[in-house]
Amino acid sequence: MAKAEICAGVCGFNTTVVARADGNGRIDLQIESDCKSVRKLADELTSVDPWKEFSWRRGNPETLALAPECLAHPACPVPSGIIKAVEIEAGLALPADVSIKLSKSDE
Repeated sequence: MAKAEICAGVCGFNTTVVARADGNGRIDLQIESDCKSVRKLADELTSVDPWKEFSWRRGNPETLALAPECLAHPACPVPSGIIKAVEIEAGLALPADVSIKLSKSDE
């Protein structure tokens, strides 16, 4: 099992993604979120092929294909967190935290 805990930022919404290999080459997803848009994505995205999520060469990852239909903000970090959890569960990546630090200056 791989888990991603995502704090989306200024919106204040938190999302937890649990990814589990199903034994047939797919990854089952459990996504819980404070955000109604992410919950809509979770309803649509319950199982994915990790190889399609892992590379652009096999077409758009299903997570990114569904995101515009469900999410209001293209900069939402949740889709990336979902894909990272899938990669880790499939053995395609190591579990390491990611970070985006944002700031604004008048200089």
